[in-house]
Amino acid sequence: MESGAGKHWTEEEVKALLSVWSEKNIRKQLHGTLRNKGIFIYIAKRLQELGVCRDWKQCRAKYKNLKYEYRTVKYAHNSGDVTKTMKFFHDLDAILRYEPVTQLAAEENGRCSATETQLNTSPTTDSTQGEISVSLEDDEDAPGDPLLFMSHVRPVQLEMPGDTGEEDSVSNMSEDLQVADIKKVSDSDDVTVNTTPENRAALHITKETAMTKIPEDEGDVANSTLAALEATQIKKETIDIDDDSISTTSEDRSCTPVAKRMVGTDNHIPLEEAQNHFKVITVNDTGAGKHWSDNEVRALINIWSDEKIQQMLEGATRNKEIFEEIARRLMKRGIDRDWKQCRTKYKNLKYEYRALQKENEHLGNPRRKMRFYDEIDSILRRQPLGPSSWGCESSSLLSVGEVTANTGSLSIKRKTWNDEVSPVPLKKSASENTILHFQKLLTERVHTVTEGKKLLLERLCKQEEMQDLNRTQLYADPSAIQQVPAPAPAAVAMAPAASDLKLGKKVNEGKTKEVYELPDMPGCVLMQSKDQITAGNAARKDRMEGKAAISNTTTSCVFQLLQEAGIKTAFVRKQSDTAFIAAHCEMIPIEWVCRRIATGSFLKRNPGVKEGYKFYPPKIEMFYKDDANNDPQWSEEQLIEAKFCFAGLTIGQTEVDIMARSTQAIFEILEKSWQPQNCTLVDLKIEFGVNILTKEIVLADVIDNDSWRLWPSGDRSQQKDKQSYRDLKEVTPEALQMVKRNFEWVAERVELLLKTKSQGRVVVLMGSPSDLSHCEKIKKACATFGIPCELRVTSAHKGPDETLRIKAEYEGDGIPTVFVAVAGRSNGLGPVMSGNTAYPVVNCPPLSADWGTQDVWSSLRLPSGLGCPTTLSPEGAAQFAAQIFGLNNHLVWAKLRSNMLNTWISLKQADKKLRECTL
Repeated sequence: MESGAGKHWTEEEVKALLSVWSEKNIRKQLHGTLRNKGIFIYIAKRLQELGVCRDWKQCRAKYKNLKYEYRTVKYAHNSGDVTKTMKFFHDLDAILRYEPVTQLAAEENGRCSATETQLNTSPTTDSTQGEISVSLEDDEDAPGDPLLFMSHVRPVQLEMPGDTGEEDSVSNMSEDLQVADIKKVSDSDDVTVNTTPENRAALHITKETAMTKIPEDEGDVANSTLAALEATQIKKETIDIDDDSISTTSEDRSCTPVAKRMVGTDNHIPLEEAQNHFKVITVNDTGAGKHWSDNEVRALINIWSDEKIQQMLEGATRNKEIFEEIARRLMKRGIDRDWKQCRTKYKNLKYEYRALQKENEHLGNPRRKMRFYDEIDSILRRQPLGPSSWGCESSSLLSVGEVTANTGSLSIKRKTWNDEVSPVPLKKSASENTILHFQKLLTERVHTVTEGKKLLLERLCKQEEMQDLNRTQLYADPSAIQQVPAPAPAAVAMAPAASDLKLGKKVNEGKTKEVYELPDMPGCVLMQSKDQITAGNAARKDRMEGKAAISNTTTSCVFQLLQEAGIKTAFVRKQSDTAFIAAHCEMIPIEWVCRRIATGSFLKRNPGVKEGYKFYPPKIEMFYKDDANNDPQWSEEQLIEAKFCFAGLTIGQTEVDIMARSTQAIFEILEKSWQPQNCTLVDLKIEFGVNILTKEIVLADVIDNDSWRLWPSGDRSQQKDKQSYRDLKEVTPEALQMVKRNFEWVAERVELLLKTKSQGRVVVLMGSPSDLSHCEKIKKACATFGIPCELRVTSAHKGPDETLRIKAEYEGDGIPTVFVAVAGRSNGLGPVMSGNTAYPVVNCPPLSADWGTQDVWSSLRLPSGLGCPTTLSPEGAAQFAAQIFGLNNHLVWAKLRSNMLNTWISLKQADKKLRECTL
């Protein structure tokens, strides 16, 4: 029963997985581990013994999906909905009802604590076997900054008794499991782990020495040079970092305590209590994803080399916004990476560069190399040393985490060695001089590191205090932020951070948001959301905790999607969890509604139309914003005759047509984007404004879960929008929680609108290098649609075997590909490709003025059985490829739809200007 990657799990395969999962040892290990790759490798091995061929990633994915689906159904049952069910529910219930549930609670000091409750447990004689015991001190506090916390985390390895000698043993997986490094904080012994022989995989926290001890044997001392000691130290301190490594950042605030070691081996606590002192860090927390290609790394380094980016990276402590900017620039180049992935890759490149530089300089080992060393070296050589080399010599490139983690152990070693030093004789051997020199160097280095740690901690504490104070002022009393001084503009080119943002007067306040001027950003305003939900023009109004953050996330993602597609919006960027920055606009008091399905108020105003009637094309309506008259419906004629004027722009026929056409395009883009999530966008309400600086009409206000109707699977009974609040007969705390869960469901999935699982590429085949300029235009046009493009040189006349070999190369990797044949004179390239591949091929010949009219016939007149269209424009060839990929890629389709809209608007505005000049 062989199953490849991504293949649907059969019922027999799921039953086999559940049988392995149901074993008590497996359940304990899945519950008790921090990194569980080794366990799923073992599960995959067990499944193979049962005739199920699945790798560990597939097992882990299915395990998570089953748990999620079970909890969803379980929650529905607990809420009184017994109709919801799933396959294997009873089997999962028998397994998962014994799993402890961790609940978070806030302590008085602002940190987080975890309490654990055991469900349906029955005492057994071996209930304590196989658990993890960790020695802790009650008075030990973890650093509040996650940057300091991660320096205490230590590699966690899995071992399988009895299989330690095999190549596929779980104990050999330490490279993948080496995510973090828990270092010693005080002079104490190791954390110990108690396991039983019956466990097949148990966690071990191993002890590593931070420094290398000097050999006592005289012969060994003679051979122990400073370089050798440094080499051993580098080997001990090296941390494996790859594209999937954990990235520690200052903006992700952690409240996880750190386990402190205690002297002795008998000080243990049970698993249930030990887990309260650790934070489980998964790959999802890091933003790590698929492997970075060379082209993606080159683009990242190119953006990194920008002087403004370097200044921001050097001067910023909280750098999330900087990497969001880097991710946006990468997106413009057709590279889809989020800010977390960019930050992780940036840190990994810096770490690898510094480790290699350190090793090459002090070990004389230039044989070890890294890709893109010269490019990174040219960037970092121009940068002053940051906190990572705080006061240290060039031979000791320590990161912030290493400064924090190594200080304790270094201090211990220094004290021990100083106590053991004997009086120095007048004559010393070469080996003794080496030892004394190393001791002196180490003492100086320890002192430097200690001072650096003190300065770093003082700086971090001061920054946290200022940020907490400013954040409190921002949300408690926005007017108080006016006293906060603005940052120096020369240090950072981007807008001020949320904690340093100076707010001006309140421009406007609505039912769910407030609008503030930004003195430091002329022409921009801050849109601050409220934790308030309303219905019926505020006839019903309730406070819903967390709604501001949910609405802000939804709006930011939707506007980002539309902006990247090419729609003109007022959105600038997300500023905080509950606010975003937008261009200052004078709002047009019209709500534009676009409907695909007849429902709601449309049925009341149009009796006789049944609910579910579909409009092709979508139906456009407009409503004048007048709460006193319940927002009456207007016609185009009423809007034109109102002769509104905003920011110097009079609303006439042209402006009304632009808003109507834009409303339809925006609806269709969002409708297409929700389809991969199996959600039907029923209708949409939006508003436009006139940008006070550019004097043009842009999409403004917000688009959140109040702005649309969203039906999963096209089923109205599953609605997730604000209609679920409108339909409440009575507002109770339980009902509000149900509404909040719907809003959270939408906020989680709206982030997926910015991504696509569909792949695609364009391969341009040129018959001669002289056609390169023509092909570069195709590649540039592909980048505007976010489609990767590769250029190759091959001639179907002179080397048909090589042409077919290149074709087979791209057919073999399974990525959907569109071939563009660029060949002048007699075009044999396109027809040969079209006759030998099932992938689409398009001709784009570079015609010359002399023979163009004759040469084009070799692209137009083809033998029967060939379907190879011809376009003369390089941009047209890229658009043809985009239209093919747009069938399955909503991001590409959105760019195509936006281009259509913008072309139509430009023609409409040109016609208006021409008529004004004529008149």
